Amino acid sequence: MVEEQQNNPLHGLKLETLITELVECYDWKILYAALKLECFNLNPSIEGCLKFLKKTEWAREKVENFYLYRYKRMPKAVGDQFDLKPRERGFAAGIVPRKPMELTFESIARMHAQAAENFQANRNASGPRGSGRPQSNRKNSGYDNRAGAGQSSNSYRRDGDRSSKPSRAVSSDPSNPWGK
Repeated sequence: MVEEQQNNPLHGLKLETLITELVECYDWKILYAALKLECFNLNPSIEGCLKFLKKTEWAREKVENFYLYRYKRMPKAVGDQFDLKPRERGFAAGIVPRKPMELTFESIARMHAQAAENFQANRNASGPRGSGRPQSNRKNSGYDNRAGAGQSSNSYRRDGDRSSKPSRAVSSDPSNPWGK
């Protein structure tokens, strides 16, 4: 029996094609500003990026998340999908990518500032380190795909339980998977 392929823009997409599409749309400087990966800054080339991203899984996942949620503007991952790697995620049938998000240095700076503010607010809410409360062991890259700019993205309970969902309400309208 043939297994149905998941609805994911990354399915079957080569890393070289992904990088080429991003560079053609945004250019090297915008990608560096958004992702803070030196392969987009120091002597940027497709070959250099490929070499780095093939060796560095966390960076590759960061670029793939950017591709899914900023370039293809797919709905944010929630629940069990959030814990999966970007290439393993699936989207409901009928959901198609939208136009790439327009990015400027100013909009990227605002997104980074909001992410830092959210991180600090959540850090302060969870109490000082060593206070006996468990801390999340998830790395914060300064770029969070679970919420758009200007929205809190780390709304987990203090005990680290991931069953608590982000505070943004998801639309119950099946024709509007983006919740807007």
